Amino acid sequence: MSNTETPAEGWRSLLEVEDRGIEPIPASEQTSGPAELFWIWFAGNISILGIPLGIWVVAGELNFWQALIAGAVGAVASFAIVGIVSITGQRGGAPTLTLSRAAFGTRGNYLPTFVAILSRWGWETVNTVTAAFAAISIGTIIVGSELTPHSHPWIAIVAVLLFLALTLTVSGVGHQMLAVFQKWATYIFGVLTLVVVGFIVAKVDWSMVLSAEAGSWGTVLMGISVVASATGIAWANSGADIGRYQSKKVSPATLILTCAAGAGIPLIIMIGTGSLIAITNPEFDAGNPLASIPALLPAWMSIPFLISAFAGLLLSNNISVYSSGLTLLTLGLKVRRIVAVAADLMVSLVGSMVFLFLFESFYDAFIGFITLLAIPLTAWLGVFLVDMIKRTTYRSDDLLDMTSRSAYWYKGGFEVRVLASWLVALGAGYLFKFALPDSFITQQGLEWLVALLVSGLLYLALGGAKGAGVKE
Repeated sequence: MSNTETPAEGWRSLLEVEDRGIEPIPASEQTSGPAELFWIWFAGNISILGIPLGIWVVAGELNFWQALIAGAVGAVASFAIVGIVSITGQRGGAPTLTLSRAAFGTRGNYLPTFVAILSRWGWETVNTVTAAFAAISIGTIIVGSELTPHSHPWIAIVAVLLFLALTLTVSGVGHQMLAVFQKWATYIFGVLTLVVVGFIVAKVDWSMVLSAEAGSWGTVLMGISVVASATGIAWANSGADIGRYQSKKVSPATLILTCAAGAGIPLIIMIGTGSLIAITNPEFDAGNPLASIPALLPAWMSIPFLISAFAGLLLSNNISVYSSGLTLLTLGLKVRRIVAVAADLMVSLVGSMVFLFLFESFYDAFIGFITLLAIPLTAWLGVFLVDMIKRTTYRSDDLLDMTSRSAYWYKGGFEVRVLASWLVALGAGYLFKFALPDSFITQQGLEWLVALLVSGLLYLALGGAKGAGVKE
């Protein structure tokens, strides 16, 4: 709300639905500052999913200090990449995958865009199902007997509908609502989460923590890889979606530092907490933290913990769905942005119902599927990062023109050098994952890094964005 707005005008402005889709934002409307970006990413990463991530890192036989190093380096470095991608949003005023048309060509860009929407749908389904289990766990505590989606389906259905309705309220209304909601919700639920973390840390046997044996530094590298691929790398293609409202006065370095700190601070806290749990409770079930963590808390803290878990998942989902709506528009859906958001949520609704009622367990298989998508996503990222070295401006009209008149039409709508680099990187990443399972690369979980480096270096060798065939 500006200084000249009345409170009533401020609320009306906040609740006004953002109708701008993928069309670039004029520089005159890019008025946001880095604090807004900080709180959006802080909120999106205070989710309870960071705790099992810390447990998985320690499962690789790291001690607490090594786990903290792996968490800090993996989270901060990977979200610095999100910050770099945000720079393109500031430059071009458009969503990430729309700007990607300049590199891949208007038709060639469909390939990475389709992979991106699959990845977002995957994480949104994980968020929704986990939130439903949080609600079911609250019911279990209240009635004193175990509830399941099959025994009490109405609880699961109401929880899913509530979760998706709240997401629609924030993501559907648009960027301004997202920025304000994420900030104030973090004040409330972030403090609640820190209280929960405080109780867990207070119960830790520090003599056991400090005497834990160190793992190899190769295992630390694997921990860094796990954290990076599950955090910033998974969010990289949303960077410009969130950063496109940033003022031209904000320096690129500030954007990078803001994203790295905004996401890195909560992730380090949550990953560090998870590592403490793993060291002092080696039998802890990381696959079901919603059921296992309350056992570490006083009885009266169980429900506040589950409420904070539900809220943390919502804060992450808000960003994902806002980004997904823009990605659907980039794929060619000809509707208002809020309708694209609603369509995205319908996918989450169907997916969550299927996995809640037809599968006993879906996390391992589903996370495996999402991990597979990390290779084409990082192959895209390698090209995109190299492309932005020279491509410092974007042609707004041509980003939206899907005909041969577009400057980004290239050869039949495809930029051959970019697609070749992307496909070769895909082959290299999947070669290590499936054909060379005993290699150092695969053992350390670095297939995604191979894909990123191969695509970027090959595109650089082929000239990078040397005008990339753009018609002058």
